[in-house]
Amino acid sequence: MRLTGNFIWFILGGWYISLLWLLGALVFAVSIIGLPFTRSAIEMAKLSAFPFGMDVVHIRDLDLQVETPVEGLIGFLLNLIWACTFGLVLFFAYLVAGVLSCMTIILIPFGLQSFKLAALSLFPVGQRVVPVEVANMIREEKARMRMDQFRR
Repeated sequence: MRLTGNFIWFILGGWYISLLWLLGALVFAVSIIGLPFTRSAIEMAKLSAFPFGMDVVHIRDLDLQVETPVEGLIGFLLNLIWACTFGLVLFFAYLVAGVLSCMTIILIPFGLQSFKLAALSLFPVGQRVVPVEVANMIREEKARMRMDQFRR
């Protein structure tokens, strides 16, 4: 299902939205200040091209670190700048794709992927694309760590 879904997704417009992400990455790569945007945009371009079987986790959860450079106020400001520039364009592109996909019964899974990506398109800084299995392992580990803290 993943291979088929990714192939159909790519043909029906995944390539187009992925190119929008890469355009954003290129614009921000011109300046040193925009490099965090570049990395995030490339990560989201991979997800936009082939979303089935992939998920997004925060870099803090992936590295199991307490604090990262793209966290807190800096991460918020970077995400705010992104949302005001390319984020809204991508958000509406995903929203339109999701609504059009949900108009037919057979494309509802594609519409749901579009809505998931729409939410991610506003605040991508600090996010990493990983396989679904890795994301589930990370979430289980976080839940186990929370339970251990609760028991203490």
